[in-house]
Parts: sequence; C-alpha cells; structure tokens
Amino acid sequence: MGLRQLADPAVLRIWVKSLAVSLLLTALLGAAGWWGLDWLLAREGLGDGAFAWAGPLRQAAAGLLALFGLWLAWRVVAIAVLQFFADEVVLAVERRHYPAAAAKARDLPLAEQTRVALASAARALGWNLAALPVALLLLITGIGPALVFFAVNAVLLGRELADMAWLRHAHAPGAKVPLRRGERLALGAVVTGMLMLPFVNLLAPLLGAASATHLLHRRLAVAGADA
Repeated sequence: MGLRQLADPAVLRIWVKSLAVSLLLTALLGAAGWWGLDWLLAREGLGDGAFAWAGPLRQAAAGLLALFGLWLAWRVVAIAVLQFFADEVVLAVERRHYPAAAAKARDLPLAEQTRVALASAARALGWNLAALPVALLLLITGIGPALVFFAVNAVLLGRELADMAWLRHAHAPGAKVPLRRGERLALGAVVTGMLMLPFVNLLAPLLGAASATHLLHRRLAVAGADA
C-alpha cells in the first residue's frame, strides 16, 4: 500500500528531509559512541602503551561495538525523526487518497509533535535495552538475538505507526486507535523486517507510516459502514 506513495512528490520531499536528519543524527551518535568506547577501553587498560598494537586493537573493537550500536540505534532514530514529520506524511497521503478525512483532521502543534517524537524514541530505546540481556543470553543460538529484537520491534513499531496515523484524528482525549492488535502486529513485523535489510531500511519508516494511514482509513470506512 505504502509503496505507491513514492510516486507522490509531496511524500518524496518528506522522505528526503526525514532521511537526511536521520542519517545525520545516526552519524553523530556513531561518532560519539566510537569516541566514548575508545576512551573507556583505554581507561580500562587498553592504552597505547599497554602492548604492541593495543591502540589499533582498541580502536577496531570500539568501531565494531559502535557499528552494533548503530544497528540498534537506526530504527530508534528513524522512527523518532519520522514521528516529528508524521503530520506531514499522514496529511500528504490523506490529501491524495482521503481528502474528506484530511479536511476534518486537526493540525498538530509543534510542541505536541516534539513530545510524541521524544516519547517514541524513549520507548524504543528502553525496550531495546531491556531486550539486550535476553539477546546476549541467546547469542550462542546464532539466530536468537535477531528473533528477540525482531519480536520487540514488531510490537513497538506496530503501535508507533498506528498512533502516528491516528494522532490527527484523535480529537477526544484517550481515544483508542481503531486498528486491531493483529493489524498493528502485522504492520510492525513487515516494517521491522524491512529495517533489517540494507538500503530497504532507508525507505521502511516512510512506507510504514503511509501503510498505517491506509490501514487506518480502511478500518474507519468499515466502522462507518457497520454503524
């Protein structure tokens, strides 16, 4: 569903903006992580004078750890940034496919967009860190860590993307997203799988947001027909 949105210039502009910000933030996190790990390893005994090749070994170890951290951080950063641009994504999809709904939706204040984006990032970071010990215990299985992170992020992303699409229409405080749990989980699983694939992961957040918007309006249409 969301793949068709790539032909929409408005959606493409949002993708370029969100991708540029996501890549910049991820690069800054990676550089900071490498520097911090290099300093920590040197402090714990891997200084340049410890033994021959201590410096290159320490820097290589810090680089590998930083790359692993970036693999975990990318989905957190990408979804948080997209949450900040979520109003534009959903609006672009709705204007093209659901103009009547777009006309009735509310505009999100910048403060609310920022709050939602930060809360989303905090949830994603917290749950991924909580899953890390379990993933490390399953490291000997080979596939265990990937399955753990896949399951955690499928649930998280399904919720985040559904909330992202619903936010402009949730006029009443506490109004629940009309998507079913199975729909949210399926959406989250597909997007999480895309986030694990090189190059495809650059498109995954935007395609997920567009797909969530289509799913939401189909569910609202069904609910309206039943009413």
